[in-house]
Amino acid sequence: MRSIWNGAISFGLVSIPIKLVNATESHSISFRQIHVSDGGRVRYRKVCELDGEEVPSAEIGKGYEEADGSIVPITDEDLAQLPLATAKTIEIMSFVPAEEIDPLQMDAAYYLAANGATAAKPYTLLREALKRSRKVAIAKYALRGRERLGMLRVVDDVIAMHGLLWPDEIRAPEGVAPEGTVSVRDAELDLADALMATLGEVEMASLHDDYREAVEAMIVAKSGGAFEPTEAVVEPAGGQVIDLMAALEKSVRAAKASRGEGGAEGSDEAEAEVTPIRRKAGTGRGAGSGAAAAAPKAVGGKKSTAASAKKTAASATKKKATGAGGTGKSAAGKSASGASKSTSRTAATKSTAKTAAAKKTGAGAAKKAATPRKRTSA
Repeated sequence: MRSIWNGAISFGLVSIPIKLVNATESHSISFRQIHVSDGGRVRYRKVCELDGEEVPSAEIGKGYEEADGSIVPITDEDLAQLPLATAKTIEIMSFVPAEEIDPLQMDAAYYLAANGATAAKPYTLLREALKRSRKVAIAKYALRGRERLGMLRVVDDVIAMHGLLWPDEIRAPEGVAPEGTVSVRDAELDLADALMATLGEVEMASLHDDYREAVEAMIVAKSGGAFEPTEAVVEPAGGQVIDLMAALEKSVRAAKASRGEGGAEGSDEAEAEVTPIRRKAGTGRGAGSGAAAAAPKAVGGKKSTAASAKKTAASATKKKATGAGGTGKSAAGKSASGASKSTSRTAATKSTAKTAAAKKTGAGAAKKAATPRKRTSA
């Protein structure tokens, strides 16, 4: 890779000659400006305002425009003679934990390559020191006419440097957050956590630019004369009120389906997982809980049917137990009508016979009691 800057890393009294190499590259597709009527290329011409002549790149320099419009010429020699220690040196100032660096400060990234055989030893020393300390180095350097802030860290076996914005270049996020107080329920956070867990992690190397690939395919098709534009299907955003709980549940189910975690049965399992969360949140019956409580009825039909069947079976078992204890009528006695009627008639006949026998016995006993006994003489 071609180096864009040569200098040295100043590490205390250690100086490490290095070359600066771009660590990133842009794959975005660039377009030219053309004349729509005939397709001719539209170019920019750099013209001097004083004589009206086009100026070649070799004759173009730098200048600073003052408030009155006058120009102060600045040459590369002027910039090189500035009393800056960072003109050709990446000066390390301190070592800090990586988590102390705000990602908002991250800018362009570079690889630092050892420049020559003599740089191999100190380069390796700094690299291993960064690895063992698990810290990053904060440094200052000058590049393209300005002093910059940088962060040095280890990537594989190479020292990489990230350009950092100066702290005063980070704007405060004033007026960006939603206005007013917005409350989030625990059930919504639970579903958000479930969605995050379902989506899981992603291999960064597997991500690619779909838009760029589509543009490249379109260019190839148009150059071959076989391009047929198709209208993209875009779901209307609308201005409707979103049921956040239902949207989270649907997102969880969709994420599981995309990961191949079951079909229709997987959907029922997803409902069974998220429904208790919503019921727990619905006990308060606050504002907006009606919409959230209505969602599982519309989605979880199968689950409610199963619960109803279980309830019916439990009720039947309870009735059978009650009939066996003699406190109620048996369900089996009602259903077997022929056998029950016959048994009832037989029982009634036996009961009548017993009653008649009892009456006869009682009458006989009463008659004996009424008849006087004969006394036996001594």
